[in-house]
Amino acid sequence: MKQMVQSLWANHCIMTRDREPAAGSFRFVCILVFIVGITIQFSDELESAVDYSNRNLTRVPKDLPPGTKSLNLSQNSIPELQVSDVRYLPELRVLRLSHNRIQTLDFGVFKFSPDLEYLDVSHNQLRNISGCPAVSLKHLDLSFNNFVLLPVYKGFGDLTHLSFLGLSATKFRQLDLLPIAHLHLNYLLLDLVGYQVKDGENESLEVLNTNTFHLVFHPSSLFSVQVNITVNALGCLQLSNIKLNDGNCQRLITFLSELTRGPTLFNLTLHHVETTWKCFVELLQFLRPRPVEYLNIYNLTIIESINHENFIYSKTTLKALTIEHVTNQVFIFVKEALYSVFADMNITMLTLSRTPFIHMICPQSPSTFTFLNFTQNVFTDSIFHNCSTLRRLETLILQKNSLKNLFKVSLMTKNMVSLETLDVSLNSLDSHAYEETCSWAESILVLNLSSNVLTDSVFRCLPPKVKVLDLHNNRIMSIPKDITYLQALQELNVAFNSLVDLPGCGAFGSLSVLVIEHNSVSHPSVDFFQSCQKIRSLAAGNNPFRCTCELREFIKNIGHVSGEVVEGWPDSYRCDSPESAKGTPLQDFHMSPLSCDTVLLIVTVGATLLVLAAIVAFLWLYFDLPWYLRMMCQWTQTRHRARNVPEEELQRKLQFHAFVSYSERDSTWVKNELLPNLEKDGIRVCLHERNFIPGKSIVENIIHSIEKSYKSIFVLSPHFIQSEWCHYELYFAHHNLFHEGSDNLILILLEPIPQDNIPSRYHKLRALMTQRTYLEWPAEKSKHGLFWANLRASFSTKLILVSEEDVGT
Repeated sequence: MKQMVQSLWANHCIMTRDREPAAGSFRFVCILVFIVGITIQFSDELESAVDYSNRNLTRVPKDLPPGTKSLNLSQNSIPELQVSDVRYLPELRVLRLSHNRIQTLDFGVFKFSPDLEYLDVSHNQLRNISGCPAVSLKHLDLSFNNFVLLPVYKGFGDLTHLSFLGLSATKFRQLDLLPIAHLHLNYLLLDLVGYQVKDGENESLEVLNTNTFHLVFHPSSLFSVQVNITVNALGCLQLSNIKLNDGNCQRLITFLSELTRGPTLFNLTLHHVETTWKCFVELLQFLRPRPVEYLNIYNLTIIESINHENFIYSKTTLKALTIEHVTNQVFIFVKEALYSVFADMNITMLTLSRTPFIHMICPQSPSTFTFLNFTQNVFTDSIFHNCSTLRRLETLILQKNSLKNLFKVSLMTKNMVSLETLDVSLNSLDSHAYEETCSWAESILVLNLSSNVLTDSVFRCLPPKVKVLDLHNNRIMSIPKDITYLQALQELNVAFNSLVDLPGCGAFGSLSVLVIEHNSVSHPSVDFFQSCQKIRSLAAGNNPFRCTCELREFIKNIGHVSGEVVEGWPDSYRCDSPESAKGTPLQDFHMSPLSCDTVLLIVTVGATLLVLAAIVAFLWLYFDLPWYLRMMCQWTQTRHRARNVPEEELQRKLQFHAFVSYSERDSTWVKNELLPNLEKDGIRVCLHERNFIPGKSIVENIIHSIEKSYKSIFVLSPHFIQSEWCHYELYFAHHNLFHEGSDNLILILLEPIPQDNIPSRYHKLRALMTQRTYLEWPAEKSKHGLFWANLRASFSTKLILVSEEDVGT
């Protein structure tokens, strides 16, 4: 931090005489630079600061923290300072006591604060000081007090670290500052507000060593100082509160004659100057042959009248003239009398800002201006119209004026063949449809058009070789596709507009810096980073990002670039919609690739369905699900038929629930499987070898058994179709089916019978197997339970059987 302050000071107050400023008007407010520098230097070391300013205190508070390093007691009514006030502040480094009522000061009160570096007791009522100041002091301000003579004595000579010294007195002696002649001060402030002039007396004061010398005069009295002040090796001179008229103008010039004699003075700054136009011109004329290179005038008031004054534009060392904040109390005058003095000055830099000037004339001859700053005037589009004498001009600042027509502004620069930087921000420039092509100087590299009312069409009226373009705070909604290619453009600022997307780099082949904050960008283009390969800085925060699938790829691309490329990441990049994601940092926003990629979603769903289909098919085949489905259907249908058996069917005189027809070769299964599983549930079964009546023929027994049975069960197998009697049984059962009009056939397929193997005479069997549902005997034991349940469901529980004796009766 100390190195930064020293560098800043060197650049502004002790630079070599032949050094030119890099850009902008050279504004030397040395006291401000120095005080800010010292404050920054101390702030790096302060750990505890206490502020009791403007509290109407009459004494120093006693409850101050012992670790206090900075104490501000300014703007109070403290009459004195005692040892006990700061005794318990051993680490005190900064003490501000300005604007109090202190009348005497003994530096001995600071004997317990050996590290005190900054002491401000200005604007008090001090008449006397005593004691030895702390040798650690770097900043001591005793100005604006009631000292008669300068309060400098032998003890001040030990302040080897002293950099700033503020003093005041009403009279001077030539050697008053001799005790500090060996010190190399950076800044000496001398308050002459109370200086008293005595007729016939001519006082002298010799200032030996200081880089900056600041004199403050009485703010409301005419300048009447008669003291002769000589300064050795002076770099910056500042004078404040100068009130002149034509009568005392020469007195100021005489006063300055000695101060500006040294060859090292390169900067002169005047604050709060009230003067006539005639005196002002005389002052400029006086300073032209002097060694002053940079003249700065702040808060200038012109009084009485403005007339033509002869101004000799002789050779001069003056390089820059800065005049800020002009108050003109003369309202009727010839404008050329005012403007020509400035327009024809053969200097390189001119700043006229915050003035009521409404115009500026074109220099009569080729001008030496390289820098012109006319900020905050009332210039219109006619400024420098058809001006061909500013061919050396490199920088032109017309900020905060009354410019309206961008085409006329471009035309103004046509003959400025060296112009590189143009600032026309904070005007009222619009970009309506131009009938003519804008005529910019081709040399323009930096163009500031910010804070105007420009729209999209501005991109059709830009210098072809511009490298830095500032368009922030306008009314731009989009960048037209058919704009002129700006291949040299490197930096583009379009913040605070209404853009809805990041511009690609098709028309900006060299773009490396893009600022597009505070726009309406909701879903940036995915291909931005591919389009802008040279981008090294992107500031796109504070936009209403819509956190949907479209933004996912942009966030991914940000992750691939360096963190230094995307400015403000991640704090300035947050979701604005949808409502569920509002306020979420973009880096924390995530959406699955599946929900954002339609093709991937279709492929994933298709693959999932295929896998599920394969699993179902596998389970279907592995667990023989078709068989179970068929059995369940049959069971359901059978139960339904059983519950809906007609009443007359139930009242028939039946002896058996079922007649079983089977091949003798399948008798083992019938006797070991079929009979036990049916009869255990009370189902009465008719078998030929057990229930046929002796003495009757086989056919009569078959017919009788079928007629006396509720159901007829046929156990089908390849053996069945080879049995002639089985054929008969099937025939009679089928005949009974049609005759009775009931549905009493149950087919059990014990073994598979290919249709081709069924003999043609078994056409009824063919038809039954084709038209009717049959039960398949499963080979797997696990399926037997469902098989028997399905078979038992075919029999009605309401059926009442009779015995053979009952039938006979």
